[in-house]
Amino acid sequence: METEEAPAQCNDDMAETCTVSVKGLTENWQKWSDDHSEYQKLNPFSNGKVFPPQNQRGQVGYGRPLEGSKTEQRGKDAHSHISREVTELCHVIREIGVCREDDRPAVQFGTLFERYVNISNKLVGVLLRARKQGLVHFEGEMLWQGRDDGVVITLLQ
Repeated sequence: METEEAPAQCNDDMAETCTVSVKGLTENWQKWSDDHSEYQKLNPFSNGKVFPPQNQRGQVGYGRPLEGSKTEQRGKDAHSHISREVTELCHVIREIGVCREDDRPAVQFGTLFERYVNISNKLVGVLLRARKQGLVHFEGEMLWQGRDDGVVITLLQ
């Protein structure tokens, strides 16, 4: 079997002719195979014995996805989405809230829930995130619809 050059003609509407060599196909396959073998060495779920080098606690990058990976991009996308949700929540509180003596808008949870349910079904989670960022204040650890309708939520910034 000859592996040097075996030209093949392709009848395609876009190209008049295309030449494919067996040597080129072999090189592409070998490159893919080598890349895949390296990837499998780093894959903790493969049957290989080699494990990827892992960062230890306190090292830069510990607990973070690999830079440039799809996981890192999904995390960035989720962070920006949640930031938009928190901004929207603050806007709604500013819009429907009543200014208190310290000029900070405040609204009861029941009123906010009735208004915000048309915007998102994640009000309590967004409230917890906004409180963690220091944007809102309310008493209690968790808010429940019905039971905590009278709890006052104050916009801090």
